[in-house]
Amino acid sequence: MKKLLLASAATLLATAATAEEVKLGVLLGFTGPIESMAVSMGDGAELAIQEVSESGKLLDGSTVVPVRADSTCIDSAAATAAAERLITSDGVSGIVGAACSGVTGAVLANVARANGMVMISPSATSPALSEAEDDGLFFRTAPSDARQGQIMAEFLMEEGVKEVALTYTNNDYGKGLADSFQAAYEAAGGSITISAAHEDGKADYAAEVGALASAGGDLLVVAGYADQGGAGIVQASLDSGAFDRFHFPDGMKSDSTIQNFGSDVDGSTGQQPGTDSPGAAKYAEVVGGAFDPTAIFSGESYDAAALIMLAMQAAGSSDPKVYKDKVMDVANAPGEQIFPGELAKALEILAGGGDVDYVGATAVEFIGGGESAGSYEMVKVEGGEWVTLGYR
Repeated sequence: MKKLLLASAATLLATAATAEEVKLGVLLGFTGPIESMAVSMGDGAELAIQEVSESGKLLDGSTVVPVRADSTCIDSAAATAAAERLITSDGVSGIVGAACSGVTGAVLANVARANGMVMISPSATSPALSEAEDDGLFFRTAPSDARQGQIMAEFLMEEGVKEVALTYTNNDYGKGLADSFQAAYEAAGGSITISAAHEDGKADYAAEVGALASAGGDLLVVAGYADQGGAGIVQASLDSGAFDRFHFPDGMKSDSTIQNFGSDVDGSTGQQPGTDSPGAAKYAEVVGGAFDPTAIFSGESYDAAALIMLAMQAAGSSDPKVYKDKVMDVANAPGEQIFPGELAKALEILAGGGDVDYVGATAVEFIGGGESAGSYEMVKVEGGEWVTLGYR
């Protein structure tokens, strides 16, 4: 009995010696033009972190602690400073984020590469990020807007919408999406009467809407933000009677769009990254009533956090310079498919030397350079509510 007690004590001491507190940064736009979206995004990331931490199966019993920081979505200096604090002061071992393309590029170039820090963004979609120098540190669970532009063009042409006016927020996200959409739409035979940038933060968008109305079109495509200039454009359009039908890309696919405009924008359409895969249903089960599992980029945020922690387990290290090479491995086949709520199972398989194919909430599949292949949920506003039309 004495020997058994000594052995148990030795085991406990060994576990205590190897276990650690792993910190993960959650760098999202908690203020700024996507703050309404960031709520469920943060909840999604922290749900995965809680699931892994409570399992006690990561890296010999390590706990995982989320550390939130605000990317603001639009202020690159503030986002960079926030990322620096996460790394130098908080000592995080990975970052879920950033949110929004421009600040994500700035954080990657100025902070992540210099510190060898892994970033997995759930919502930075600019095509320019596909070409960014990243030293194998940057991944994203949301698909590039190069694909979103193509999806938009195909959908609108199939709906018989052959002529549109286009406005976009004047930043990396807006310009990249507008360019992608225009190229695909015109190649398919559609006509864009005007493509005009708008600035966020203005009190009055009457002049911008006047120019859009003069050009005309079957509807107005608003590649903007639901909590900023995009909302202002829609409001000015409705007030003036310039447009009452819109197409909303992902930056506008928010609950706040419905709260602000409701049935006034009935008949409008849009899309967001989304899937009807088994993982989406399992994610809803895991979330329960804690928050809205269908909220934009929520599932992508859960998946981003999960992939970081599974890569750590596969590498046997929380050092991002080490585990960065395992992210693609755990995200793709071969291996046992892993869904939301099964992170403890995945950790066990990896600890035993096995392989996993993380499907997650959004049917994650990485292609070259850490890009998500992605799929989209097509929606329409009916009776003042978002209604799902299908998936592409």
